[in-house]
Amino acid sequence: MLTLSTNLMLWMAAVTEESIHQTVVPPENGNSTNSYDIRAPGGYSSCYCSHSACAILEKAYYYLYPFNIEYSLFASAMAYVMWKNVGRLVDEHNHHSLHFRLKDVLVGPAVGLVMLVAGLVTFVIYEVDVEKGDPGKRDTALMIHYVMNTVAVTLMSVSTVAGCAIYRLDQRDHVSGKNPTRSLDVGLLIGASIGQFTICYFTIVAVVGTGAKGHLNALNLAVSLLTVIQLCLQNIFIIEGLHREPFHEDMHQASVFTNPYVLQAQAHRDIRNLPGMFMETKPSPALTVLSMHVAPSAPSGSPLPQRHRLTWKRRALKEICAFLLLCNILLWIMPAFGARPQFDNTIGAEFYKFTMWAAVVNIGLPFGIFYRMHSVASLFEVFLTS
Repeated sequence: MLTLSTNLMLWMAAVTEESIHQTVVPPENGNSTNSYDIRAPGGYSSCYCSHSACAILEKAYYYLYPFNIEYSLFASAMAYVMWKNVGRLVDEHNHHSLHFRLKDVLVGPAVGLVMLVAGLVTFVIYEVDVEKGDPGKRDTALMIHYVMNTVAVTLMSVSTVAGCAIYRLDQRDHVSGKNPTRSLDVGLLIGASIGQFTICYFTIVAVVGTGAKGHLNALNLAVSLLTVIQLCLQNIFIIEGLHREPFHEDMHQASVFTNPYVLQAQAHRDIRNLPGMFMETKPSPALTVLSMHVAPSAPSGSPLPQRHRLTWKRRALKEICAFLLLCNILLWIMPAFGARPQFDNTIGAEFYKFTMWAAVVNIGLPFGIFYRMHSVASLFEVFLTS
Protein backbone atom coordinates (compact mmCIF):
# COMPACT_ATOMS: atom_id res chain seq x y z
CA MET A 1 0.00 0.00 0.00
CA LEU A 2 2.92 2.34 0.62
CA THR A 3 4.17 1.74 -2.93
CA LEU A 4 0.67 2.29 -4.28
CA SER A 5 0.21 5.57 -2.41
CA THR A 6 3.65 6.84 -3.37
CA ASN A 7 3.10 6.16 -7.07
CA LEU A 8 -0.30 7.84 -6.95
CA MET A 9 1.29 10.88 -5.35
CA LEU A 10 3.99 10.97 -8.05
CA TRP A 11 1.32 10.65 -10.76
CA MET A 12 -0.73 13.52 -9.33
CA ALA A 13 2.37 15.72 -9.06
CA ALA A 14 3.40 14.92 -12.65
CA VAL A 15 -0.11 15.55 -13.96
CA THR A 16 -0.31 18.88 -12.14
CA GLU A 17 3.03 19.98 -13.51
CA GLU A 18 2.10 18.99 -17.05
CA SER A 19 -1.28 20.73 -16.80
CA ILE A 20 0.36 23.95 -15.66
CA HIS A 21 2.92 23.64 -18.45
CA GLN A 22 0.30 23.12 -21.17
CA THR A 23 -2.35 25.58 -19.96
CA VAL A 24 -2.62 28.60 -22.24
CA VAL A 25 -3.75 31.71 -20.37
CA PRO A 26 -5.23 34.55 -22.45
CA PRO A 27 -4.01 38.03 -21.53
CA GLU A 28 -6.26 40.47 -19.76
CA ASN A 29 -7.14 42.41 -22.89
CA GLY A 30 -8.84 39.34 -24.33
CA ASN A 31 -6.56 39.03 -27.37
CA SER A 32 -6.01 35.29 -27.53
CA THR A 33 -3.45 35.53 -30.32
CA ASN A 34 -0.83 36.76 -27.88
CA SER A 35 -1.40 33.99 -25.36
CA TYR A 36 1.47 32.48 -23.47
CA ASP A 37 2.25 29.32 -21.54
CA ILE A 38 2.56 29.09 -17.79
CA ARG A 39 5.72 27.20 -16.96
CA ALA A 40 6.17 24.97 -13.98
CA PRO A 41 7.64 26.74 -10.94
CA GLY A 42 11.24 26.30 -9.96
CA GLY A 43 12.97 27.47 -13.15
CA TYR A 44 14.77 30.75 -13.72
CA SER A 45 15.09 32.39 -17.13
CA SER A 46 18.53 33.74 -16.22
CA CYS A 47 19.96 30.22 -15.83
CA TYR A 48 21.37 28.90 -19.13
CA CYS A 49 23.41 25.85 -20.03
CA SER A 50 26.07 26.30 -22.69
CA HIS A 51 26.59 22.58 -23.30
CA SER A 52 24.83 21.00 -26.30
CA ALA A 53 23.74 18.03 -24.20
CA CYS A 54 21.37 20.28 -22.24
CA ALA A 55 19.21 20.93 -25.30
CA ILE A 56 19.17 17.21 -26.15
CA LEU A 57 18.14 16.27 -22.62
CA GLU A 58 15.46 18.96 -22.61
CA LYS A 59 13.91 17.64 -25.83
CA ALA A 60 14.22 14.02 -24.71
CA TYR A 61 12.56 14.82 -21.40
CA TYR A 62 9.64 16.42 -23.24
CA TYR A 63 9.04 13.28 -25.32
CA LEU A 64 9.59 10.85 -22.43
CA TYR A 65 7.42 12.77 -19.97
CA PRO A 66 4.11 11.10 -21.02
CA PHE A 67 5.64 7.68 -20.40
CA ASN A 68 6.79 8.83 -16.96
CA ILE A 69 3.21 9.83 -16.09
CA GLU A 70 1.74 6.55 -17.32
CA TYR A 71 4.39 4.51 -15.51
CA SER A 72 3.41 5.87 -12.11
CA LEU A 73 -0.26 5.06 -12.65
CA PHE A 74 0.43 1.59 -14.03
CA ALA A 75 2.76 0.90 -11.11
CA SER A 76 -0.06 1.85 -8.73
CA ALA A 77 -2.42 -0.53 -10.51
CA MET A 78 0.10 -3.39 -10.37
CA ALA A 79 0.74 -2.74 -6.68
CA TYR A 80 -3.01 -2.95 -6.05
CA VAL A 81 -3.22 -6.29 -7.89
CA MET A 82 -0.30 -7.66 -5.88
CA TRP A 83 -1.97 -6.53 -2.66
CA LYS A 84 -5.27 -8.18 -3.60
CA ASN A 85 -3.53 -11.45 -4.54
CA VAL A 86 -1.70 -11.86 -1.24
CA GLY A 87 -2.86 -15.15 0.27
CA ARG A 88 -5.17 -15.91 -2.65
CA LEU A 89 -5.37 -19.53 -3.80
CA VAL A 90 -5.74 -20.04 -7.53
CA ASP A 91 -6.90 -23.23 -9.21
CA GLU A 92 -4.25 -24.62 -11.54
CA HIS A 93 -6.87 -25.29 -14.20
CA ASN A 94 -7.68 -21.58 -14.42
CA HIS A 95 -4.35 -20.80 -16.07
CA HIS A 96 -4.45 -20.57 -19.86
CA SER A 97 -1.43 -20.57 -22.12
CA LEU A 98 -1.88 -17.60 -24.45
CA HIS A 99 0.36 -16.98 -27.45
CA PHE A 100 0.72 -13.88 -29.60
CA ARG A 101 0.40 -14.72 -33.30
CA LEU A 102 -0.48 -12.46 -36.21
CA LYS A 103 -1.10 -15.37 -38.58
CA ASP A 104 -4.19 -14.87 -40.77
CA VAL A 105 -4.65 -11.35 -39.32
CA LEU A 106 -3.90 -8.69 -41.92
CA VAL A 107 -6.72 -6.22 -42.59
CA GLY A 108 -7.02 -4.86 -39.05
CA PRO A 109 -3.30 -4.12 -38.52
CA ALA A 110 -2.97 -2.72 -42.06
CA VAL A 111 -5.89 -0.29 -41.73
CA GLY A 112 -4.79 0.57 -38.19
CA LEU A 113 -1.28 1.41 -39.36
CA VAL A 114 -2.68 3.61 -42.13
CA MET A 115 -4.78 5.47 -39.56
CA LEU A 116 -1.79 5.77 -37.22
CA VAL A 117 0.49 7.22 -39.90
CA ALA A 118 -2.21 9.60 -41.18
CA GLY A 119 -2.97 10.71 -37.63
CA LEU A 120 0.70 11.39 -36.87
CA VAL A 121 1.01 13.48 -40.04
CA THR A 122 -2.03 15.57 -39.15
CA PHE A 123 -0.75 15.90 -35.58
CA VAL A 124 2.57 17.32 -36.78
CA ILE A 125 0.75 19.75 -39.09
CA TYR A 126 -1.50 20.77 -36.21
CA GLU A 127 1.40 21.42 -33.84
CA VAL A 128 3.38 23.43 -36.40
CA ASP A 129 0.47 25.60 -37.56
CA VAL A 130 -0.91 26.31 -34.09
CA GLU A 131 2.47 27.49 -32.78
CA LYS A 132 2.78 30.04 -35.58
CA GLY A 133 0.09 32.20 -33.98
CA ASP A 134 -1.71 32.95 -37.26
CA PRO A 135 -5.51 32.73 -36.65
CA GLY A 136 -6.18 31.49 -40.18
CA LYS A 137 -3.63 28.68 -39.98
CA ARG A 138 -4.78 27.84 -36.48
CA ASP A 139 -8.38 27.37 -37.66
CA THR A 140 -7.19 25.24 -40.60
CA ALA A 141 -5.08 23.10 -38.28
CA LEU A 142 -8.03 22.66 -35.92
CA MET A 143 -10.28 21.66 -38.81
CA ILE A 144 -7.76 19.03 -39.99
CA HIS A 145 -7.45 17.76 -36.42
CA TYR A 146 -11.23 17.50 -36.00
CA VAL A 147 -11.66 15.73 -39.35
CA MET A 148 -8.97 13.17 -38.47
CA ASN A 149 -10.56 12.49 -35.09
CA THR A 150 -14.01 12.22 -36.66
CA VAL A 151 -12.82 9.60 -39.15
CA ALA A 152 -10.97 7.68 -36.43
CA VAL A 153 -13.80 7.49 -33.90
CA THR A 154 -16.35 6.71 -36.64
CA LEU A 155 -14.36 3.73 -37.91
CA MET A 156 -13.72 2.61 -34.34
CA SER A 157 -17.44 2.77 -33.54
CA VAL A 158 -18.36 0.72 -36.61
CA SER A 159 -15.68 -1.86 -35.79
CA THR A 160 -16.85 -2.09 -32.19
CA VAL A 161 -20.47 -2.64 -33.24
CA ALA A 162 -19.29 -5.47 -35.51
CA GLY A 163 -17.31 -6.97 -32.63
CA CYS A 164 -20.29 -6.84 -30.28
CA ALA A 165 -22.41 -8.56 -32.95
CA ILE A 166 -19.83 -11.35 -33.21
CA TYR A 167 -19.95 -11.80 -29.44
CA ARG A 168 -23.68 -12.51 -29.77
CA LEU A 169 -22.85 -15.36 -32.14
CA ASP A 170 -19.99 -16.62 -30.00
CA GLN A 171 -20.53 -19.82 -28.03
CA ARG A 172 -17.77 -19.25 -25.46
CA ASP A 173 -18.75 -19.36 -21.81
CA HIS A 174 -18.37 -16.39 -19.50
CA VAL A 175 -15.57 -16.47 -16.97
CA SER A 176 -16.73 -17.68 -13.58
CA GLY A 177 -15.13 -16.74 -10.30
CA LYS A 178 -13.59 -13.58 -8.94
CA ASN A 179 -10.39 -12.16 -10.40
CA PRO A 180 -8.84 -9.01 -8.88
CA THR A 181 -6.93 -8.21 -12.07
CA ARG A 182 -10.02 -8.37 -14.26
CA SER A 183 -12.07 -6.39 -11.76
CA LEU A 184 -9.38 -3.71 -11.63
CA ASP A 185 -9.18 -3.56 -15.43
CA VAL A 186 -12.92 -3.02 -15.70
CA GLY A 187 -12.95 -0.45 -12.90
CA LEU A 188 -10.06 1.54 -14.39
CA LEU A 189 -11.62 1.38 -17.83
CA ILE A 190 -14.95 2.80 -16.69
CA GLY A 191 -13.41 5.26 -14.21
CA ALA A 192 -10.88 6.67 -16.65
CA SER A 193 -13.49 7.09 -19.39
CA ILE A 194 -15.38 9.52 -17.14
CA GLY A 195 -12.67 12.11 -17.75
CA GLN A 196 -13.20 12.03 -21.51
CA PHE A 197 -16.95 11.94 -21.01
CA THR A 198 -16.73 15.10 -18.91
CA ILE A 199 -14.77 17.07 -21.51
CA CYS A 200 -17.11 15.94 -24.30
CA TYR A 201 -20.20 16.83 -22.26
CA PHE A 202 -19.01 20.33 -21.46
CA THR A 203 -17.92 20.82 -25.09
CA ILE A 204 -21.34 19.77 -26.40
CA VAL A 205 -23.11 22.14 -24.00
CA ALA A 206 -20.81 25.02 -24.99
CA VAL A 207 -21.22 24.47 -28.74
CA VAL A 208 -25.00 24.01 -28.54
CA GLY A 209 -25.32 26.98 -26.18
CA THR A 210 -23.54 29.27 -28.62
CA GLY A 211 -25.49 28.03 -31.63
CA ALA A 212 -22.75 25.92 -33.27
CA LYS A 213 -21.96 28.62 -35.82
CA GLY A 214 -19.38 27.83 -38.48
CA HIS A 215 -17.79 24.65 -39.79
CA LEU A 216 -15.24 24.57 -36.99
CA ASN A 217 -17.83 24.44 -34.22
CA ALA A 218 -19.91 21.92 -36.18
CA LEU A 219 -16.88 19.62 -36.44
CA ASN A 220 -16.16 20.15 -32.75
CA LEU A 221 -19.71 19.11 -31.90
CA ALA A 222 -19.54 16.07 -34.20
CA VAL A 223 -16.25 14.89 -32.69
CA SER A 224 -17.60 15.21 -29.14
CA LEU A 225 -20.83 13.32 -29.91
CA LEU A 226 -19.02 10.55 -31.80
CA THR A 227 -16.42 10.25 -29.03
CA VAL A 228 -19.15 9.68 -26.44
CA ILE A 229 -20.68 6.95 -28.61
CA GLN A 230 -17.29 5.38 -29.28
CA LEU A 231 -16.39 5.31 -25.59
CA CYS A 232 -19.63 3.55 -24.68
CA LEU A 233 -19.29 0.96 -27.44
CA GLN A 234 -15.61 0.32 -26.76
CA ASN A 235 -16.21 -0.17 -23.04
CA ILE A 236 -18.92 -2.74 -23.80
CA PHE A 237 -16.68 -4.54 -26.30
CA ILE A 238 -13.65 -4.71 -24.00
CA ILE A 239 -15.59 -5.70 -20.88
CA GLU A 240 -17.41 -8.43 -22.81
CA GLY A 241 -14.11 -9.71 -24.19
CA LEU A 242 -12.43 -9.75 -20.78
CA HIS A 243 -15.28 -11.84 -19.35
CA ARG A 244 -15.14 -14.54 -22.04
CA GLU A 245 -13.26 -17.81 -21.74
CA PRO A 246 -10.25 -18.08 -24.09
CA PHE A 247 -10.64 -20.14 -27.23
CA HIS A 248 -9.32 -23.68 -26.80
CA GLU A 249 -7.31 -24.84 -29.78
CA ASP A 250 -8.15 -28.46 -30.51
CA MET A 251 -5.42 -30.41 -32.22
CA HIS A 252 -6.83 -32.64 -34.91
CA GLN A 253 -4.98 -35.71 -36.08
CA ALA A 254 -3.85 -36.07 -39.68
CA SER A 255 -4.51 -39.64 -40.81
CA VAL A 256 -2.96 -41.04 -43.97
CA PHE A 257 -4.46 -44.14 -45.57
CA THR A 258 -2.03 -46.10 -47.73
CA ASN A 259 -1.50 -49.55 -49.18
CA PRO A 260 0.32 -51.49 -46.43
CA TYR A 261 1.72 -54.13 -48.82
CA VAL A 262 3.49 -51.56 -51.00
CA LEU A 263 4.95 -49.85 -47.94
CA GLN A 264 6.03 -53.22 -46.53
CA ALA A 265 7.96 -54.06 -49.71
CA GLN A 266 9.59 -50.61 -49.68
CA ALA A 267 10.58 -51.09 -46.03
CA HIS A 268 12.15 -54.51 -46.77
CA ARG A 269 14.25 -53.00 -49.57
CA ASP A 270 15.46 -50.15 -47.31
CA ILE A 271 16.38 -52.55 -44.51
CA ARG A 272 18.42 -54.85 -46.81
CA ASN A 273 20.45 -51.86 -47.95
CA LEU A 274 21.60 -51.12 -44.37
CA PRO A 275 24.75 -53.20 -43.56
CA GLY A 276 25.04 -54.77 -40.13
CA MET A 277 21.39 -54.31 -39.31
CA PHE A 278 19.44 -57.33 -38.09
CA MET A 279 15.84 -56.48 -37.67
CA GLU A 280 12.72 -58.54 -37.64
CA THR A 281 10.94 -58.34 -40.97
CA LYS A 282 7.64 -59.67 -39.80
CA PRO A 283 4.80 -58.37 -41.96
CA SER A 284 3.11 -55.41 -40.36
CA PRO A 285 -0.11 -54.29 -42.04
CA ALA A 286 -0.33 -51.33 -39.67
CA LEU A 287 2.74 -49.66 -41.18
CA THR A 288 1.94 -46.15 -42.43
CA VAL A 289 3.72 -43.25 -44.04
CA LEU A 290 3.77 -41.39 -40.75
CA SER A 291 5.67 -44.18 -38.99
CA MET A 292 8.41 -43.92 -41.61
CA HIS A 293 8.78 -40.15 -41.72
CA VAL A 294 7.96 -38.80 -38.25
CA ALA A 295 10.71 -37.77 -35.85
CA PRO A 296 12.47 -40.58 -33.95
CA SER A 297 10.88 -39.44 -30.71
CA ALA A 298 7.38 -40.07 -32.08
CA PRO A 299 5.99 -43.60 -31.63
CA SER A 300 5.50 -45.77 -34.71
CA GLY A 301 2.20 -45.11 -36.41
CA SER A 302 1.43 -42.00 -34.30
CA PRO A 303 -0.69 -39.41 -36.14
CA LEU A 304 0.69 -35.94 -36.84
CA PRO A 305 -1.07 -33.14 -34.90
CA GLN A 306 -2.07 -30.08 -36.89
CA ARG A 307 -3.63 -26.78 -35.88
CA HIS A 308 -7.03 -25.69 -37.03
CA ARG A 309 -7.18 -22.54 -39.11
CA LEU A 310 -8.81 -19.57 -37.42
CA THR A 311 -12.57 -19.59 -37.71
CA TRP A 312 -14.17 -16.50 -39.23
CA LYS A 313 -15.37 -15.33 -35.81
CA ARG A 314 -11.92 -15.60 -34.24
CA ARG A 315 -10.26 -13.93 -37.19
CA ALA A 316 -12.80 -11.08 -37.24
CA LEU A 317 -12.35 -10.48 -33.51
CA LYS A 318 -8.56 -10.38 -33.88
CA GLU A 319 -8.81 -7.98 -36.82
CA ILE A 320 -11.09 -5.68 -34.82
CA CYS A 321 -8.87 -5.79 -31.73
CA ALA A 322 -5.74 -5.00 -33.76
CA PHE A 323 -7.44 -2.05 -35.47
CA LEU A 324 -8.84 -0.63 -32.23
CA LEU A 325 -5.49 -1.07 -30.50
CA LEU A 326 -3.63 1.01 -33.10
CA CYS A 327 -6.34 3.68 -33.17
CA ASN A 328 -6.22 4.00 -29.39
CA ILE A 329 -2.44 4.43 -29.61
CA LEU A 330 -3.06 7.31 -32.02
CA LEU A 331 -5.66 8.91 -29.75
CA TRP A 332 -3.20 8.55 -26.85
CA ILE A 333 -0.24 10.08 -28.69
CA MET A 334 -1.96 13.30 -29.74
CA PRO A 335 -3.04 14.63 -26.30
CA ALA A 336 -0.08 13.06 -24.51
CA PHE A 337 2.41 14.97 -26.65
CA GLY A 338 0.77 18.35 -26.48
CA ALA A 339 -2.39 18.56 -28.61
CA ARG A 340 -4.79 20.89 -26.78
CA PRO A 341 -7.67 21.76 -29.14
CA GLN A 342 -9.77 22.55 -26.06
CA PHE A 343 -7.62 25.67 -25.53
CA ASP A 344 -6.82 26.41 -29.17
CA ASN A 345 -10.55 26.59 -29.89
CA THR A 346 -11.73 29.41 -27.65
CA ILE A 347 -15.42 28.50 -27.55
CA GLY A 348 -15.10 26.64 -24.24
CA ALA A 349 -13.19 29.43 -22.53
CA GLU A 350 -15.63 32.03 -23.81
CA PHE A 351 -18.71 30.10 -22.71
CA TYR A 352 -17.54 28.92 -19.27
CA LYS A 353 -14.88 31.56 -18.63
CA PHE A 354 -11.26 30.51 -18.62
CA THR A 355 -10.88 29.47 -14.98
CA MET A 356 -13.71 26.94 -15.02
CA TRP A 357 -12.85 25.62 -18.47
CA ALA A 358 -9.18 25.13 -17.53
CA ALA A 359 -10.25 23.19 -14.45
CA VAL A 360 -12.53 20.90 -16.52
CA VAL A 361 -9.85 20.21 -19.12
CA ASN A 362 -6.95 19.77 -16.68
CA ILE A 363 -8.93 17.34 -14.53
CA GLY A 364 -10.57 15.33 -17.31
CA LEU A 365 -7.73 15.15 -19.83
CA PRO A 366 -5.23 13.13 -17.72
CA PHE A 367 -7.89 10.47 -17.17
CA GLY A 368 -8.72 10.54 -20.88
CA ILE A 369 -5.05 9.99 -21.75
CA PHE A 370 -4.81 7.10 -19.30
CA TYR A 371 -8.03 5.62 -20.69
CA ARG A 372 -6.50 5.30 -24.14
CA MET A 373 -3.34 3.64 -22.83
CA HIS A 374 -5.31 1.28 -20.60
CA SER A 375 -7.57 0.43 -23.53
CA VAL A 376 -4.49 -0.61 -25.50
CA ALA A 377 -3.50 -3.06 -22.76
CA SER A 378 -7.04 -4.42 -22.43
CA LEU A 379 -7.49 -4.81 -26.20
CA PHE A 380 -4.20 -6.69 -26.40
CA GLU A 381 -5.51 -9.13 -23.79
CA VAL A 382 -8.78 -9.54 -25.71
CA PHE A 383 -6.71 -10.14 -28.85
CA LEU A 384 -4.82 -12.96 -27.15
CA THR A 385 -7.94 -14.68 -25.84
CA SER A 386 -9.82 -14.42 -29.16
